[in-house]
Amino acid sequence: MTDTTATETTARPRRRLNLHVLGPLLALIVLVILGASLNSNFLSYGNVTNVLARSAFIGIIAVGMTFVITAGGIDLSVGSMAAFVAGVMIMAMNAMIPSLGIGVPLVLAGMGVALLTGLAAGLLNGFLIAKVQIEAFIVTLGAMGIYRSLVTWLADGGTLSLNFDARSFYRPVYYDGLLGVSWPIIVFAVVAILGELAMRHTPFGRHCAAIGANEQVARYSAVKVDRVRMATYVLLGLLVGIATIMYVPRLGSASGSTGVLWELEAIAAVIIGGTVLKGGYGRVWGTVIGVLILSLIDNILNLASIVSPYLNGAIQGVIVILAVVLQRESKSAD
Repeated sequence: MTDTTATETTARPRRRLNLHVLGPLLALIVLVILGASLNSNFLSYGNVTNVLARSAFIGIIAVGMTFVITAGGIDLSVGSMAAFVAGVMIMAMNAMIPSLGIGVPLVLAGMGVALLTGLAAGLLNGFLIAKVQIEAFIVTLGAMGIYRSLVTWLADGGTLSLNFDARSFYRPVYYDGLLGVSWPIIVFAVVAILGELAMRHTPFGRHCAAIGANEQVARYSAVKVDRVRMATYVLLGLLVGIATIMYVPRLGSASGSTGVLWELEAIAAVIIGGTVLKGGYGRVWGTVIGVLILSLIDNILNLASIVSPYLNGAIQGVIVILAVVLQRESKSAD
Protein backbone atom coordinates (compact mmCIF):
# COMPACT_ATOMS: atom_id res chain seq x y z
CA MET A 1 0.00 0.00 0.00
CA THR A 2 2.79 2.38 0.87
CA ASP A 3 4.74 1.53 -2.29
CA THR A 4 1.67 2.09 -4.46
CA THR A 5 0.99 5.46 -2.88
CA ALA A 6 4.61 6.52 -3.34
CA THR A 7 4.50 5.46 -6.98
CA GLU A 8 1.31 7.43 -7.63
CA THR A 9 2.75 10.46 -5.87
CA THR A 10 5.86 10.30 -8.05
CA ALA A 11 3.85 9.80 -11.22
CA ARG A 12 1.59 12.83 -10.71
CA PRO A 13 4.43 15.42 -10.69
CA ARG A 14 5.96 13.65 -13.69
CA ARG A 15 2.72 14.00 -15.65
CA ARG A 16 2.45 17.66 -14.64
CA LEU A 17 6.05 18.20 -15.72
CA ASN A 18 5.44 16.53 -19.07
CA LEU A 19 2.38 18.72 -19.63
CA HIS A 20 4.39 21.80 -18.61
CA VAL A 21 7.10 20.88 -21.11
CA LEU A 22 4.85 19.77 -23.96
CA GLY A 23 2.17 22.44 -23.48
CA PRO A 24 3.83 25.16 -25.61
CA LEU A 25 4.61 22.64 -28.36
CA LEU A 26 1.00 21.42 -28.40
CA ALA A 27 -0.22 25.03 -28.52
CA LEU A 28 2.05 25.68 -31.51
CA ILE A 29 0.66 22.64 -33.34
CA VAL A 30 -2.92 23.74 -32.63
CA LEU A 31 -2.17 27.23 -33.98
CA VAL A 32 -0.69 25.79 -37.18
CA ILE A 33 -3.80 23.65 -37.73
CA LEU A 34 -6.09 26.59 -36.93
CA GLY A 35 -4.24 28.93 -39.28
CA ALA A 36 -4.28 26.40 -42.12
CA SER A 37 -8.03 25.87 -41.68
CA LEU A 38 -8.79 29.61 -41.67
CA ASN A 39 -6.67 30.63 -44.67
CA SER A 40 -5.36 28.51 -47.53
CA ASN A 41 -2.27 30.73 -47.87
CA PHE A 42 -1.24 30.25 -44.25
CA LEU A 43 1.23 27.43 -44.97
CA SER A 44 2.50 28.91 -48.22
CA TYR A 45 6.24 29.37 -48.54
CA GLY A 46 5.89 33.15 -48.73
CA ASN A 47 3.78 33.44 -45.58
CA VAL A 48 5.89 30.99 -43.55
CA THR A 49 9.17 32.71 -44.43
CA ASN A 50 7.63 36.12 -43.79
CA VAL A 51 6.46 35.05 -40.31
CA LEU A 52 9.83 33.54 -39.47
CA ALA A 53 11.79 36.56 -40.75
CA ARG A 54 9.62 39.01 -38.80
CA SER A 55 9.88 36.92 -35.64
CA ALA A 56 13.68 36.69 -35.90
CA PHE A 57 14.24 40.13 -34.32
CA ILE A 58 12.18 39.34 -31.22
CA GLY A 59 13.53 35.79 -31.19
CA ILE A 60 17.17 36.84 -31.06
CA ILE A 61 16.43 39.25 -28.21
CA ALA A 62 14.25 36.69 -26.42
CA VAL A 63 17.13 34.22 -26.30
CA GLY A 64 19.13 36.75 -24.29
CA MET A 65 16.08 37.56 -22.17
CA THR A 66 15.86 33.87 -21.27
CA PHE A 67 19.24 34.03 -19.52
CA VAL A 68 18.33 37.28 -17.75
CA ILE A 69 15.03 35.93 -16.42
CA THR A 70 16.51 32.54 -15.53
CA ALA A 71 19.01 34.38 -13.33
CA GLY A 72 16.16 36.18 -11.58
CA GLY A 73 16.37 39.44 -13.52
CA ILE A 74 14.25 41.38 -15.99
CA ASP A 75 14.94 43.93 -18.73
CA LEU A 76 12.23 46.36 -19.81
CA SER A 77 14.57 48.45 -21.97
CA VAL A 78 15.30 46.14 -24.93
CA GLY A 79 12.81 47.76 -27.32
CA SER A 80 14.06 51.27 -26.60
CA MET A 81 17.63 49.99 -26.63
CA ALA A 82 17.09 48.54 -30.12
CA ALA A 83 15.75 51.90 -31.33
CA PHE A 84 18.76 53.70 -29.87
CA VAL A 85 21.24 51.20 -31.31
CA ALA A 86 19.57 51.49 -34.73
CA GLY A 87 19.71 55.28 -34.58
CA VAL A 88 23.40 55.34 -33.60
CA MET A 89 24.21 52.77 -36.28
CA ILE A 90 22.45 54.77 -39.01
CA MET A 91 24.10 58.04 -37.99
CA ALA A 92 27.51 56.39 -37.87
CA MET A 93 27.09 54.81 -41.31
CA ASN A 94 25.94 58.10 -42.84
CA ALA A 95 28.94 59.87 -41.29
CA MET A 96 31.39 57.25 -42.58
CA ILE A 97 30.20 57.27 -46.20
CA PRO A 98 32.64 60.03 -47.32
CA SER A 99 35.64 58.07 -46.02
CA LEU A 100 34.55 54.45 -46.60
CA GLY A 101 32.21 54.83 -49.57
CA ILE A 102 29.28 52.54 -50.28
CA GLY A 103 30.35 48.93 -49.87
CA VAL A 104 31.26 46.09 -47.58
CA PRO A 105 33.60 48.13 -45.31
CA LEU A 106 30.75 50.57 -44.57
CA VAL A 107 28.34 47.76 -43.70
CA LEU A 108 30.90 46.00 -41.51
CA ALA A 109 31.71 49.27 -39.73
CA GLY A 110 28.00 49.87 -39.12
CA MET A 111 27.61 46.35 -37.73
CA GLY A 112 30.57 46.95 -35.42
CA VAL A 113 28.99 50.16 -34.13
CA ALA A 114 25.70 48.34 -33.45
CA LEU A 115 27.43 45.53 -31.56
CA LEU A 116 29.54 47.90 -29.47
CA THR A 117 26.55 50.12 -28.67
CA GLY A 118 24.48 47.12 -27.63
CA LEU A 119 27.32 45.76 -25.51
CA ALA A 120 27.83 49.14 -23.82
CA ALA A 121 24.10 49.48 -23.06
CA GLY A 122 23.95 45.95 -21.65
CA LEU A 123 27.10 46.50 -19.62
CA LEU A 124 25.68 49.70 -18.12
CA ASN A 125 22.45 47.95 -17.13
CA GLY A 126 24.38 45.00 -15.71
CA PHE A 127 26.77 47.22 -13.75
CA LEU A 128 23.96 49.22 -12.13
CA ILE A 129 22.06 46.04 -11.25
CA ALA A 130 24.90 43.73 -10.17
CA LYS A 131 27.45 46.15 -8.73
CA VAL A 132 25.44 49.16 -7.60
CA GLN A 133 22.67 46.81 -6.39
CA ILE A 134 19.76 48.75 -7.88
CA GLU A 135 16.63 46.71 -8.63
CA ALA A 136 16.55 45.45 -12.22
CA PHE A 137 13.00 46.72 -12.67
CA ILE A 138 14.01 50.27 -11.72
CA VAL A 139 17.20 50.32 -13.80
CA THR A 140 15.65 48.96 -16.97
CA LEU A 141 12.47 51.01 -16.59
CA GLY A 142 14.61 54.14 -16.38
CA ALA A 143 16.78 52.97 -19.28
CA MET A 144 13.66 52.39 -21.37
CA GLY A 145 12.70 56.05 -21.05
CA ILE A 146 16.28 57.26 -21.55
CA TYR A 147 16.96 55.31 -24.76
CA ARG A 148 13.58 56.20 -26.26
CA SER A 149 14.11 59.89 -25.51
CA LEU A 150 17.67 59.83 -26.86
CA VAL A 151 16.70 58.38 -30.22
CA THR A 152 13.82 60.86 -30.48
CA TRP A 153 16.24 63.68 -29.69
CA LEU A 154 18.81 62.42 -32.20
CA ALA A 155 16.07 62.31 -34.85
CA ASP A 156 14.83 65.76 -33.79
CA GLY A 157 11.37 64.28 -33.31
CA GLY A 158 11.38 62.71 -36.75
CA THR A 159 13.13 59.78 -38.38
CA LEU A 160 16.80 58.90 -38.84
CA SER A 161 17.19 57.51 -42.37
CA LEU A 162 20.11 55.65 -43.86
CA ASN A 163 21.62 57.07 -47.05
CA PHE A 164 19.61 55.74 -50.02
CA ASP A 165 22.58 54.12 -51.79
CA ALA A 166 23.82 52.59 -48.53
CA ARG A 167 20.34 51.27 -47.83
CA SER A 168 20.16 49.65 -51.26
CA PHE A 169 23.53 47.98 -50.71
CA TYR A 170 22.55 46.85 -47.19
CA ARG A 171 19.08 45.47 -48.11
CA PRO A 172 20.29 41.93 -48.97
CA VAL A 173 21.22 41.38 -45.30
CA TYR A 174 17.47 41.16 -44.61
CA TYR A 175 15.97 40.11 -47.96
CA ASP A 176 18.58 37.65 -49.24
CA GLY A 177 19.76 34.44 -47.65
CA LEU A 178 21.09 30.94 -48.21
CA LEU A 179 19.22 28.17 -50.05
CA GLY A 180 16.02 30.19 -49.98
CA VAL A 181 16.22 30.94 -46.25
CA SER A 182 16.70 34.61 -45.34
CA TRP A 183 19.63 35.72 -43.21
CA PRO A 184 17.49 36.82 -40.21
CA ILE A 185 16.03 33.30 -39.95
CA ILE A 186 19.49 31.72 -40.22
CA VAL A 187 20.95 34.05 -37.58
CA PHE A 188 17.98 33.41 -35.27
CA ALA A 189 18.45 29.65 -35.65
CA VAL A 190 22.19 29.87 -34.90
CA VAL A 191 21.62 32.10 -31.86
CA ALA A 192 18.91 29.76 -30.56
CA ILE A 193 21.07 26.65 -30.96
CA LEU A 194 24.05 28.29 -29.26
CA GLY A 195 21.78 29.63 -26.52
CA GLU A 196 20.29 26.20 -25.82
CA LEU A 197 23.75 24.63 -25.68
CA ALA A 198 24.95 27.37 -23.32
CA MET A 199 21.92 27.00 -21.06
CA ARG A 200 22.06 23.21 -20.86
CA HIS A 201 25.74 22.29 -21.18
CA THR A 202 27.90 25.12 -19.79
CA PRO A 203 28.67 26.37 -16.28
CA PHE A 204 27.26 29.76 -17.28
CA GLY A 205 23.79 28.31 -17.89
CA ARG A 206 23.87 26.27 -14.69
CA HIS A 207 25.02 29.29 -12.71
CA CYS A 208 22.17 31.40 -14.13
CA ALA A 209 19.68 28.80 -12.90
CA ALA A 210 21.40 28.54 -9.52
CA ILE A 211 21.30 32.31 -8.98
CA GLY A 212 17.65 32.51 -9.98
CA ALA A 213 16.70 29.62 -7.69
CA ASN A 214 18.54 30.88 -4.58
CA GLU A 215 21.13 33.62 -4.75
CA GLN A 216 22.52 32.99 -1.25
CA VAL A 217 23.00 29.28 -1.86
CA ALA A 218 24.70 30.12 -5.16
CA ARG A 219 27.12 32.42 -3.32
CA TYR A 220 27.90 29.70 -0.78
CA SER A 221 28.55 27.36 -3.72
CA ALA A 222 31.31 29.67 -4.98
CA VAL A 223 29.26 31.01 -7.89
CA LYS A 224 30.41 34.53 -8.83
CA VAL A 225 26.89 35.92 -8.66
CA ASP A 226 27.61 39.54 -9.61
CA ARG A 227 29.78 38.56 -12.54
CA VAL A 228 27.25 36.06 -13.91
CA ARG A 229 24.34 38.45 -13.47
CA MET A 230 26.23 41.22 -15.26
CA ALA A 231 27.13 38.78 -18.03
CA THR A 232 23.44 38.04 -18.67
CA TYR A 233 22.74 41.72 -19.34
CA VAL A 234 25.86 42.09 -21.48
CA LEU A 235 24.75 39.05 -23.51
CA LEU A 236 21.29 40.53 -23.91
CA GLY A 237 22.76 43.86 -25.06
CA LEU A 238 24.92 42.03 -27.61
CA LEU A 239 21.89 40.17 -28.96
CA VAL A 240 19.94 43.44 -29.18
CA GLY A 241 22.81 44.70 -31.35
CA ILE A 242 22.62 41.59 -33.56
CA ALA A 243 18.83 41.92 -33.88
CA THR A 244 19.25 45.58 -34.84
CA ILE A 245 21.79 44.63 -37.53
CA MET A 246 19.12 42.38 -39.05
CA TYR A 247 16.36 44.97 -38.61
CA VAL A 248 17.90 48.13 -40.06
CA PRO A 249 18.12 46.91 -43.69
CA ARG A 250 14.41 46.11 -43.62
CA LEU A 251 13.29 49.76 -43.38
CA GLY A 252 16.57 51.67 -43.39
CA SER A 253 15.37 54.03 -40.68
CA ALA A 254 14.88 54.48 -36.94
CA SER A 255 12.64 56.72 -34.88
CA GLY A 256 11.11 57.08 -31.45
CA SER A 257 8.52 54.45 -32.38
CA THR A 258 11.05 51.79 -33.40
CA GLY A 259 10.97 48.69 -31.21
CA VAL A 260 7.78 49.65 -29.37
CA LEU A 261 6.51 46.67 -27.31
CA TRP A 262 9.54 44.53 -28.21
CA GLU A 263 10.23 44.10 -24.50
CA LEU A 264 6.68 42.82 -23.97
CA GLU A 265 6.98 40.36 -26.86
CA ALA A 266 10.39 39.10 -25.71
CA ILE A 267 9.27 38.60 -22.11
CA ALA A 268 6.02 37.01 -23.28
CA ALA A 269 7.90 34.55 -25.49
CA VAL A 270 10.19 33.57 -22.62
CA ILE A 271 7.32 33.01 -20.17
CA ILE A 272 5.14 31.17 -22.70
CA GLY A 273 8.11 28.92 -23.45
CA GLY A 274 8.21 27.72 -19.85
CA THR A 275 10.98 29.79 -18.26
CA VAL A 276 10.01 30.62 -14.69
CA LEU A 277 9.40 34.35 -14.27
CA LYS A 278 10.99 34.42 -10.80
CA GLY A 279 14.09 32.64 -12.07
CA GLY A 280 15.71 29.31 -11.38
CA TYR A 281 14.68 27.48 -14.51
CA GLY A 282 14.90 28.42 -18.19
CA ARG A 283 14.86 26.74 -21.57
CA VAL A 284 15.85 28.42 -24.82
CA TRP A 285 14.04 25.95 -27.06
CA GLY A 286 10.84 26.80 -25.21
CA THR A 287 11.50 30.48 -25.84
CA VAL A 288 11.79 29.77 -29.57
CA ILE A 289 8.39 28.05 -29.46
CA GLY A 290 7.02 31.04 -27.52
CA VAL A 291 8.26 33.42 -30.22
CA LEU A 292 6.62 31.31 -32.93
CA ILE A 293 3.35 31.14 -30.98
CA LEU A 294 3.17 34.93 -30.69
CA SER A 295 4.09 35.39 -34.35
CA LEU A 296 1.49 32.87 -35.49
CA ILE A 297 -1.23 34.48 -33.37
CA ASP A 298 -0.40 37.84 -34.92
CA ASN A 299 -0.33 36.33 -38.41
CA ILE A 300 -3.62 34.45 -37.96
CA LEU A 301 -5.35 37.57 -36.67
CA ASN A 302 -4.14 39.55 -39.67
CA LEU A 303 -5.02 36.90 -42.25
CA ALA A 304 -8.42 36.08 -40.80
CA SER A 305 -9.31 39.67 -39.80
CA ILE A 306 -10.78 38.34 -36.56
CA VAL A 307 -9.93 41.45 -34.55
CA SER A 308 -8.23 44.74 -35.27
CA PRO A 309 -4.43 44.48 -35.57
CA TYR A 310 -4.27 47.40 -33.14
CA LEU A 311 -5.35 44.97 -30.41
CA ASN A 312 -2.39 42.62 -30.91
CA GLY A 313 -0.52 44.23 -28.02
CA ALA A 314 -3.53 43.73 -25.75
CA ILE A 315 -3.75 40.07 -26.74
CA GLN A 316 -0.04 39.58 -26.03
CA GLY A 317 -0.52 41.18 -22.61
CA VAL A 318 -3.37 38.80 -21.81
CA ILE A 319 -1.22 35.84 -22.90
CA VAL A 320 1.60 36.92 -20.56
CA ILE A 321 -0.80 37.17 -17.60
CA LEU A 322 -2.33 33.78 -18.37
CA ALA A 323 1.11 32.17 -18.73
CA VAL A 324 2.19 33.49 -15.32
CA VAL A 325 -1.09 32.35 -13.73
CA LEU A 326 -0.61 28.85 -15.18
CA GLN A 327 2.95 28.78 -13.84
CA ARG A 328 1.72 29.69 -10.34
CA GLU A 329 -1.03 27.06 -10.43
CA SER A 330 1.40 24.43 -11.63
CA LYS A 331 3.85 25.30 -8.83
CA SER A 332 1.14 25.27 -6.15
CA ALA A 333 -0.09 21.89 -7.42
CA ASP A 334 3.42 20.46 -7.00
